[in-house]
Amino acid sequence: MQIIPAEQGFLALPSKAAASYEEANTIIIPFGLEASVSFKGGASQGPQAMIAASYEVELFDEDLWCEPYQSFKLATLQEPKIKTNLKEALNQLEDITQTVLDDGKFPFIFGGEHSITAGSIRPFAETYDDLVILHFDAHADLRDGYNGEHYSHAAALRRCLDYEHIELVSVGIRNISAEEIPYYEANKKRIHIYWAKDIANWDIEQICSHLKGRPVYLTFDIDGFDSSLIPATGTPEPGGLFWNDAITIIKRAAQVCHIVGADINELAPKENLHACDFLAAKLAYKILSYKWKK
Repeated sequence: MQIIPAEQGFLALPSKAAASYEEANTIIIPFGLEASVSFKGGASQGPQAMIAASYEVELFDEDLWCEPYQSFKLATLQEPKIKTNLKEALNQLEDITQTVLDDGKFPFIFGGEHSITAGSIRPFAETYDDLVILHFDAHADLRDGYNGEHYSHAAALRRCLDYEHIELVSVGIRNISAEEIPYYEANKKRIHIYWAKDIANWDIEQICSHLKGRPVYLTFDIDGFDSSLIPATGTPEPGGLFWNDAITIIKRAAQVCHIVGADINELAPKENLHACDFLAAKLAYKILSYKWKK
């Protein structure tokens, strides 16, 4: 696995914190796949924008009252040349993630469009027989393909649920199509949707009860945030999550479950909207902070 120098990688860590691939327990996998976008493009630039913005993220965390990066060893992979065929690209990401997981490390994928999750989830599905996906998003992503593409970003979670032992907890959903409803209603025992319209009545303990004591893969489509926070995404949606809504759930989830892998996807950087890149980078650091600093 080829990593980039620590000062050029995620968080631009000081040399004393630099880790080789062998030393690291956390691996950032940039994978700017953009092959099935159905509205606005730009997600291919998301990983590098997150890494660049992370250079300005303060390493001290006012909640944990420490510099959480000192609790883990981080390395950032060189972004590979991504295959142009979507199915082949997902196989490519599967292989990378499998290697990282086999090496006993925590894989954190920076996308790219949300279709990446259909590839990165495979090694986890084969490893854990009681896997839960904690899914932040504006969209249910339960279509059985979209615009003729079986692995479309609009089918990302449906492809994950092709593994019948996976359970799904979706948070912030406010966009679902009529064609997704029959599948959702037939699978309510393993699909738990917390609709954005009901956010005032959410019970975080109830949300996290599905996760308690279990291995959890966290996938965060950046459009789960309200469009006023994140206009720099392919399909911005009003009525979404704000920062503390998401962070409170992630913090509690990390306390009750074992987060085994993660991805952040669908950041589509726009000129003069660097706040969106920064938010995505800080989100990634917060996820790692809560995972490693108990």
